Amino acid sequence: MEVKKEDDGGKAETPEEKVVHLRREIGLLPATSFIIGTVVGSGIFIAPKGVLMNSGSVGLSLLVWALCGVLSLFGALCYAELGTSFTKSGGHYTYLLETLGPLPAFLRLWVEFLFIRPAVASYVSLAFGRYVVEPFFEPCAAPTALIKLVSILGLTFVVAINCWSVTMASRTQVTLTFIKMFALVLIIIPGVIALAKGKTENFQNGFEVESLTLDRLPLAFYNGLYAYGGWFYLNFVTEEVINPNRTIPLAIICSMVTVTVFYVLVNVAYYTMMTPAELLISDAVAVTFANRALQGLSSVIPILVALSCLGALNGGFFGAPRMLFVGAREGHWPPIFSMIHIRRHTPLPAVMLLYPLVVVMLLSGEIYQLINFASFSRWFFIALATLGLLIHRYRFPLHPRPFKVPLVIAVTFTVVCFFIVGLSLYSDPWNTGNSCALTLTGVPVYYVTIHRYRLPKRWRRIFDYCSKQLQILLEVAQQEVKTY
Repeated sequence: MEVKKEDDGGKAETPEEKVVHLRREIGLLPATSFIIGTVVGSGIFIAPKGVLMNSGSVGLSLLVWALCGVLSLFGALCYAELGTSFTKSGGHYTYLLETLGPLPAFLRLWVEFLFIRPAVASYVSLAFGRYVVEPFFEPCAAPTALIKLVSILGLTFVVAINCWSVTMASRTQVTLTFIKMFALVLIIIPGVIALAKGKTENFQNGFEVESLTLDRLPLAFYNGLYAYGGWFYLNFVTEEVINPNRTIPLAIICSMVTVTVFYVLVNVAYYTMMTPAELLISDAVAVTFANRALQGLSSVIPILVALSCLGALNGGFFGAPRMLFVGAREGHWPPIFSMIHIRRHTPLPAVMLLYPLVVVMLLSGEIYQLINFASFSRWFFIALATLGLLIHRYRFPLHPRPFKVPLVIAVTFTVVCFFIVGLSLYSDPWNTGNSCALTLTGVPVYYVTIHRYRLPKRWRRIFDYCSKQLQILLEVAQQEVKTY
């Protein structure tokens, strides 16, 4: 079968459209929408309470939001260099593999699919369910079972789209991104108007430094960084981006500057219409704001927030399975997960694996504890990836780097990440200790199943038989074209 090579990162031209491989179908607008749509989820509607609680004052909380945006932009620029230096998909996993070796890469894959991805997806799914159901039961509490049922329906919808078509998933993301940005504008405008009219009493004495404690500051940053989380997802799908050397840096810069400006303005709007005490007692800050400032449209805000959560969920299910897909391709996960549907050209097994894990975690109700120590593992491995960038630069100075981030940005981001991770060990030793323990459970798994493949032959035969039957059932096959 003759296959023409790709031209400058454009779509692969093939004499047969049935060639099994992931197509390059993500241009600049879908790429930017993908990052914004994944970043802007439930975080901006939930995290302001956590940031204010742990920073202690209005002024410091706004400063934390701005610094989290700058820090996320620094990290995104580092990942832009990594994404253009290493042309494989897979994000964190690929960069750790290329710079620090197979064990850190495997551990990243292990914790991602053991608890980070299911925990984050469960959290966002539940936020979606809550915002859909609760308006129908006010002022009473909504039934927990119904919230979970609606959460699972939203999750199923997202999984179905990502199994069906890459194009449909990216178009859904663009549409939901425009809806969620409209929701943010709807919050910002009345806040700015009230501020222009002189409603500034909540900003007076905004910097009360005496209420700040060093042990709570990392938790304020964790809440802010959780709301900005998702800036790295485009790197998970590098092999599906059109002209990645141009698209990845442009999409990252445009999206993160936009999100930072919007987040700071949204928080200014919150503080214009609500006192700090009112914000702290609210479980749904956006709904409280809408009841105060948008009385005629207050019923619309929960719907817009629910759609925002759905967009974040879609972005997560679009990006994260590609890490699993690449890990399986490199031999760090069962080969079935590196296969693609022969007609839909989607990584079907990798997407479907996440679905039952998220459903089980969603039904178990142990999500919020997991979210706390999922943040530690996520940021520890991001810090390792950017440390790997610096080490790779030193060891291989002549390696082609189409986009090169200034050294001071890479060093600053890496140091700050390790500092936040280290401080969190001091401020929340129980959750971070559990996170370390869960991460280290991957070490014996790596040495038994991958490094020295010591599984009994009978187990291997059973595993191979099950893989073959699954491949036939799901109609999937290995890629026939090298896409990196």
